[in-house]
Amino acid sequence: MKTAAKKKEKSDVTDEYETALKKRKTAHYVLRLYIAGNNSRSQNAIENVKKICEENLKGRYELEVIDIYQDQTKNPVDLVLAAPTLIKQLPLPLRRMIGDMTNKERILVGLDLWQKAT
Repeated sequence: MKTAAKKKEKSDVTDEYETALKKRKTAHYVLRLYIAGNNSRSQNAIENVKKICEENLKGRYELEVIDIYQDQTKNPVDLVLAAPTLIKQLPLPLRRMIGDMTNKERILVGLDLWQKAT
């Protein structure tokens, strides 16, 4: 009897995991990229994020690029202290990634698209 209960419990966990994987593959992403001016660091961050999104989220993302020098209305809401900063608003949980966005692995982990190797 205990074996049947354990088997059912294991099956439930597997089903939940597979459901979560399916949601991850179809989830719509809402991203904000904060940059500071029109310089090479900002342009590289934009290009890197767009490339990662097109490779991994094609047709399933919205990317809003906000120059903190030009548009200061959203910065207080998101509490951006450094630029470039990428904020994943949806799907939850909210995540923030700071830097030039060249470390593809770090961005994929931050977007919950790749599990970090332990």
